Amino acid sequence: MLYNFVRMLFAIYLKVFFRLKVHGFERIPTRKPFIVCANHISWLDPLTIGASLPASYRIHYMAKKELFNNPVVAYILKIVGAFPLNRKDADYAAIRRAYQLLQKGQVLGLFPEGSRSKSGKLQKAYKGSALIAVRSGVPILPIGISGPYRLFKPLHVFIGPPFVLSPLVYENKEEKYAQLEEMSSKIMERIGHLLPEQHNDSEQPGNYS
Repeated sequence: MLYNFVRMLFAIYLKVFFRLKVHGFERIPTRKPFIVCANHISWLDPLTIGASLPASYRIHYMAKKELFNNPVVAYILKIVGAFPLNRKDADYAAIRRAYQLLQKGQVLGLFPEGSRSKSGKLQKAYKGSALIAVRSGVPILPIGISGPYRLFKPLHVFIGPPFVLSPLVYENKEEKYAQLEEMSSKIMERIGHLLPEQHNDSEQPGNYS
């Protein structure tokens, strides 16, 4: 399978040139489906996470649709199981695709921050990851990536214990959004607890590129 071949090559590349070390491998769920939620510091993060988990756990990521405009990048994204997301509007097709993958027993990969952190510090999460997690009811596997992505500098992947979000209970939209906000913060807290201190000064949400 092409995915397994690409994953193997990249795993070797990371271990040789970035001294990849995976911590908490034993915490990976033995059963699917589940959602991987990780911090985002580089465009290499999806490949790094894929190389850190067992080959049998192919991860399907949401990726901004603009990346699919480049035929080469689009080809690579499809190999690693990514599908397009329109970040400028509510992309119900992408959300349906996420639910379908989970219903089929697959692994979904999400970056709750929505985009890469330029500073490396944690950003505030958007509500989409929490909504998908709570509506699907599947466990979240928090992962913290600690760089930098520099040759021969240690790259660490920290895997935390999986957890499940409580069901939404609300009477109006304000209560719903408040609960999702709290759940989003909880996801980022779980990720933050895995990371060295310098990554944990959360930034306010904004228009990140």
